[in-house]
Amino acid sequence: MTEAEDLAPRLTEVFDVVGPLYRLALRRVERDAPIEGLSVGMRAVLHLLRQHGPMTVPDMGRAQALSRQFVQRMVNDAAAEHLVETVPNPAHKRSSLIRLTERGTTVIDAVIAREHAALRRAGADLTDAEVTACLRVLNRMLHNLDDE
Repeated sequence: MTEAEDLAPRLTEVFDVVGPLYRLALRRVERDAPIEGLSVGMRAVLHLLRQHGPMTVPDMGRAQALSRQFVQRMVNDAAAEHLVETVPNPAHKRSSLIRLTERGTTVIDAVIAREHAALRRAGADLTDAEVTACLRVLNRMLHNLDDE
């Protein structure tokens, strides 16, 4: 048996933890959403734009492994709240760029600050090396599953 075959059951354990972790995080965002009026999907769009700057809807969908239609709905919801705006895309006339408004930046910054406060407590006994290793494993799994 190869090392990869030996690790397969352990990697299944990662999914066993990531699933509940993801659902708990979603519930936390939903619980706190009334503060800023964000849905989980809108939060994801705002965070992506905060990280990467203006993006097209198709690019956001690819980055989050979500359908273009779902991302478009979230962008429409965020635009209705004046959190994002559409601007011309010099690289593609038919696919506009979506960018954060000043209000959108303020809202997502407040959400991230609140999340960071909660995560500081959650990760109080972890080291940077442990988090780096965790991210390496999760990114590797994501990359390999995306190729299949």
